[in-house]
Amino acid sequence: MEELDAVVVGAGVVGLAVARALAIAGHEVVILEAEDAIGAHTSSRNSEVIHAGIYYPEGSLKARSCVAGKQLLYEYCAAHGVPHRRSGKLIVAANGQEKELHQIQQKAHANGATDVVWMSREQALALEPAVACAAALYSPSTGIIDSHALMLAYLGDAEDRGAMLALRSLLEKASVENGGFVLHVKEAEPIRTRLLVNSAGLRAPSLACRIEGYEREKAPRELYAKGNYYSLNGKSPFSRLVYPVPEPGGLGVHVTLDLAGQARFGPDVEWVERIDYRVDPQRAERFYAAIRRYWPGLPDGALAPGYAGIRPKTAGPGEPAPDFAIQGPRAHGVPGLVNLFGIESPGLTSSLALAAIVLEELS
Repeated sequence: MEELDAVVVGAGVVGLAVARALAIAGHEVVILEAEDAIGAHTSSRNSEVIHAGIYYPEGSLKARSCVAGKQLLYEYCAAHGVPHRRSGKLIVAANGQEKELHQIQQKAHANGATDVVWMSREQALALEPAVACAAALYSPSTGIIDSHALMLAYLGDAEDRGAMLALRSLLEKASVENGGFVLHVKEAEPIRTRLLVNSAGLRAPSLACRIEGYEREKAPRELYAKGNYYSLNGKSPFSRLVYPVPEPGGLGVHVTLDLAGQARFGPDVEWVERIDYRVDPQRAERFYAAIRRYWPGLPDGALAPGYAGIRPKTAGPGEPAPDFAIQGPRAHGVPGLVNLFGIESPGLTSSLALAAIVLEELS
């Protein structure tokens, strides 16, 4: 049986960051990815935003890893030539939402995102003349990034230090044996590893339950919140990101820009039971209504179905949003195993910070 030092399951942005950290620390690393490409799910189907750390509860892992990860990520992108831009972002309040906007600013400052400033309607219009709002917050350190280029950079760093990527390698089950793990990969001989990191994203809870010797009741629920995106036909009226006050389950239908300046709107929140990335054209009507609250000038017929992503959730609709969960040996009692649960936004921004925490859990 082949003997390995460390296996990371899942070649999304966080899994690749973890593999990179393990390889730099001197571990022999193999990355198992069930799909035929890296980042095939949540990591490449999102808004590609570098978040500032604004919305999350003070002291939470989301807040801490986002604020620390943002700085690490900007430094990494500059050093590795990963395309990105500090675009800045407006969070806009409609009449009657000013109190909620103040609360968001207080939360941001408590998290260390102290550059988030209050703007009057006139100040916001000076930055973005097309926007409609009663007041706004401005986050100058929010940015945009080429997520695929970032993942390729992480993978390149890991491979430079001896890591190997195995695509089309579905981990069907594993067992805890003799101070390590025996892994059963579809259509392959069993392999043994000393360390195992479950960064399987959408399927991380069900994968944890397939590890014999791990207590299944310690795994959270596996729930999916689909987010649909629509593209804008024509030139964007905005040069920065524009977000409404957040809604339950997500940050609301917002304007993001790609690095070429093309605008897209999303995501909405659609709870689904299976992974399906088709965008229903019928959902466009609710997009028009949501967008026109802050951009009344959106023309009829200007939206085209774009793409969809699915966020890995561990709590359902109407329930409090849970924190990221990095579940190591101290939490579940299995030496050498780390599970990452519910790593949705701001997982991309937090990826380098989360990888450092995983490394610490395994040391």
